[in-house]
Amino acid sequence: MDRIDPDSAWAAFAARDRAADGRFVVGVRTTRIYCKPSCPARHPRRENVDFYTDGAAARAAGFRACLRCTPDSVGRDRTAVAAAAALLESGDAMTLAELATRVGYAPHHFQRLFTRATGLSPAAYARARREARAVEALSREDTVTDAIYEAGYTAPSRFYDSAAARLGMTPNAWIKGGAGATIRWTVAATTLGPLMIAATDKGLCRVAFDEDEAALKARFPAAEVIAGGAALADLAARVVVEVEQPAGAADLPLDVRGTVFQEAVWRTLRTIPRGETISYAELAAMAGRPGAVRAAGTACGANGVAVVIPCHRVTKRDGSIGGYAYGPERKRALLDRERP
Repeated sequence: MDRIDPDSAWAAFAARDRAADGRFVVGVRTTRIYCKPSCPARHPRRENVDFYTDGAAARAAGFRACLRCTPDSVGRDRTAVAAAAALLESGDAMTLAELATRVGYAPHHFQRLFTRATGLSPAAYARARREARAVEALSREDTVTDAIYEAGYTAPSRFYDSAAARLGMTPNAWIKGGAGATIRWTVAATTLGPLMIAATDKGLCRVAFDEDEAALKARFPAAEVIAGGAALADLAARVVVEVEQPAGAADLPLDVRGTVFQEAVWRTLRTIPRGETISYAELAAMAGRPGAVRAAGTACGANGVAVVIPCHRVTKRDGSIGGYAYGPERKRALLDRERP
């Protein structure tokens, strides 16, 4: 991070926030030791600490590394996670033991490290990347079988056991640009304006202010788009409640897809408690990529289900409201309604 906000850094240190590890280190003047934010040691007084961008800056100021939390290992851990992710991106099948050995860690330790950094276990990350490749291949290949093998599956049955169920529509529908998928829609009146609510049989695929059937068809040009339906009415009513009287992380079914990082961001957004906000930098760190602040903002912009995935709970580092696809006034209103 280029500039450290002392108040935010102290809050992360006081909370022993693992997501802040690697973003800064904490120098304790009384002991001349520097620690990572999640250090389990007893905390010093606020007036006795300084914050530095990294271990090198702390050492230049006369501090030495804490032997308990080993703050300099964070860089090594991050490099190992990045290397493992690249290996998994290649599509080559490998066990946890093989992956950990390649990056120089013990398997069980690396499992925890990778999961903490990315939000997914190595096995889940590999599955997600295969599914993403399958989605891309299904839009390009002439047959489902060709797409399945190109994505890295060893047999069609492995694809149907995992990815096919998650896609929300059949593989043949993907090849035909979504043909055969059925999306039901309605526009509900809310005090913040008309709200488009659309869903497949699996869950919500679009929730957006100021959109209509034409906008939905433009987004899903090959799907069968049908107005209304009893099942959708119940789902839409629950979405409207989240706008008018937000009650926290609603257990609403979703049928949305993105990149591995986008989906990590969206999962993180659904964990932010009602009435609270985080910065884009904090969001990127919590999603497993502390340096990807701009990408975290892009992932918020790619969120297709407003309110249900609450990207309105992300603000600028200085606390200002920041951007929102449906206007800053709506964002401010949603936040005001969520606060006690």
